[in-house]
Amino acid sequence: MKTTIGLALLASTFLLSSCIQYDKDKHKADYRKHLHWGYSGETAPEYWTEIEKNSDCGGAYQSPINIIHRRTDSMQIQGDLKIQYTPTTLLKEVENNGHSIQFDFEEGDSINYKNETYYLKQIHFHEPSEHKINGLIYPLEMHLVHMNKSGNITVLGLLGEEGEESQLFEFFESFLPLKNGAVKDIHQKVDLSSLFLEDKHYYSYTGSLTTPPCSENVNWIVFKEPIILSVEEVIKLRDNMPLNNYRNEQPINDRVVNYNY
Repeated sequence: MKTTIGLALLASTFLLSSCIQYDKDKHKADYRKHLHWGYSGETAPEYWTEIEKNSDCGGAYQSPINIIHRRTDSMQIQGDLKIQYTPTTLLKEVENNGHSIQFDFEEGDSINYKNETYYLKQIHFHEPSEHKINGLIYPLEMHLVHMNKSGNITVLGLLGEEGEESQLFEFFESFLPLKNGAVKDIHQKVDLSSLFLEDKHYYSYTGSLTTPPCSENVNWIVFKEPIILSVEEVIKLRDNMPLNNYRNEQPINDRVVNYNY
């Protein structure tokens, strides 16, 4: 009799602890439904599929990825990418959107990729880098976001390496610091042709935005050769953004990554 009562109590205790754990898990899931995505704690990238229910964040063709050079398909450049930046690109404004520092552009500059014209919309930054090359994480990644008339996107990803001071980054950072949510009008010219992107080799693949809604309509062009900026410039950008504002590496799955040289 005592044995029967003991077993019953043990079973009840197990069921109670299971229910408590279930309730905790359910509470966490319900709590995340009301959160806005971010980069830490309950809003971190691993929870974006729960937080952003109508997004593509759980898709099979997500970004960023780790690019392993020896696994890429090498191909000689045949005019797939034509960069048409001028020394008179007009910056409209800069915003601290809570996720990154973002510079928005007036309509004008563009690139041509696979015979499609994509117009430069904005530039923003991630620290450390989101893409990796052969597992190497860089201190910074700069994204130049372009869109065509159909709404498809081509992003140029530039990895940043610490070294000498960059005049371009000095110009960008002259508008900082900027508080979270603040917007500052600029309406000044910036010379993006100084990046000399037409001289760089690049990797290309089909992926997604690296922030929600993680839309999978993005042509990625990640340049092999990094840009150089000073340690101080890296730190100044970092101090105006959330700590570690990068998305974790995503599976490549059945995608092909091309190396264009």
